[in-house]
Amino acid sequence: MTTKKYVICGVSTRANGMFIRSMLDTFKPYCEIVGLLDSDPGRFTNCFRKFPVLNGLPVYAPDQFDRMIKETQPDVVIVAGADHTHADYIVMGLEHHLDVISEKPMVTTGADCKRVLDAQANSKGRLYVAFNYRYAPVHTRIKELILEGKLGTVTSIDLNWYLDTYHGASYFKRWNRKRLNSGGLSVHKSTHHMDLVNWWINQKPMEAFAYGGLNYFGPDGELNPAKEDGRYCGTCRVKHECTYFMRWSTRSKELMPEDDHLTQLDTKPGAYNGYRADACIFDSEIDIEDTYAAVVKYDKGAMLSYSVNFSLPYEGYRLAINGTRGRIETKEVMSKRASYPIPEQTIEYFPLFGGKETIHVVPRSGGHGGGDPLLLEDLFLGADPLRPYEIMAGAEAGAYSVLTGEAIWKSVQTGKPIRINDLLVSHEPKQGEVEAGKRQ
Repeated sequence: MTTKKYVICGVSTRANGMFIRSMLDTFKPYCEIVGLLDSDPGRFTNCFRKFPVLNGLPVYAPDQFDRMIKETQPDVVIVAGADHTHADYIVMGLEHHLDVISEKPMVTTGADCKRVLDAQANSKGRLYVAFNYRYAPVHTRIKELILEGKLGTVTSIDLNWYLDTYHGASYFKRWNRKRLNSGGLSVHKSTHHMDLVNWWINQKPMEAFAYGGLNYFGPDGELNPAKEDGRYCGTCRVKHECTYFMRWSTRSKELMPEDDHLTQLDTKPGAYNGYRADACIFDSEIDIEDTYAAVVKYDKGAMLSYSVNFSLPYEGYRLAINGTRGRIETKEVMSKRASYPIPEQTIEYFPLFGGKETIHVVPRSGGHGGGDPLLLEDLFLGADPLRPYEIMAGAEAGAYSVLTGEAIWKSVQTGKPIRINDLLVSHEPKQGEVEAGKRQ
């Protein structure tokens, strides 16, 4: 297997922890990092501090993409910056006929989905979207049960997803809190969930209807200790009166939950162009929702009932998939932050006629339920030849997950069902969007 050359657009915490570290360690014989691109020089400094072997690597600003490609001659572009920056780098990479690996969500709008799909249709390169949840052993086993015909024709899915008060609140401290940056959490986070369902049942979403609201965070949050904008956890005068902060702190020390990817965040004031990842979760600039309930209709008749809540006592989900021959159920408590013993996750299979079967899945170590290491193997070594089904996500899968998330949000805004394919339209960016696109 030959070594491939990679450039990385967006030297984020995710880029460092997920991609760069593994490329310099596990996959070193197959990967050569030849260039970095970011809008903030501080992120280059941070990367070189973490990985001294990269010192001296060429670095580029966002408007130097073409120059970077010409000078470094990469085989693959990795896109891992803030969500709203993905589309331009994906499209430019495909226009150069290079393979592209994008963090999820692929993009943040239906208009950008169309740009990417058009670019993919005209490119000799291929886009891969890093949906790591597909690779978690329990999720691949669910896929296999459906492929084995255990459920017959899938008719309905119930999926309720829960984020705890640490993880859920984190989105309201960071750039995700602005819809222009993230598309809202129905796009940024729910693309994970929508992609899983789309992949499991092998059906395309057609229409969505949803309700949503901002119930916990923002200035009207019930637990806001003071209606005052511009606060940061590190310097807040009322943080010891904030229930969310004190859940993970004492009055003398901030406590970081163990074994969590969020502990990798650099929250030092001014670390990156003045950006801080500890902004107040009760600030009035927050313009996204923290609660959704939705229904989605699929092209082969299945119906999804979905909810997600970003401020609950524990993290995990409840899933049921029904079909003409049976039903499967599973419940996962994903976070070690739960304040009680975490039960083993099993899959319960109920044939339409007959006795229940309990399926124990062999666990794997690694992030996202053991999914990260397997995803990275497929990205850097090629698809596992022993796997009898498709698992790597491309442009179409990335688009349908984003389109479903955007349809959910637009339904919340309009009170009407939204047709998924109606969102695949060309779009001329407004001035605010152009300015946001210049930021990393």
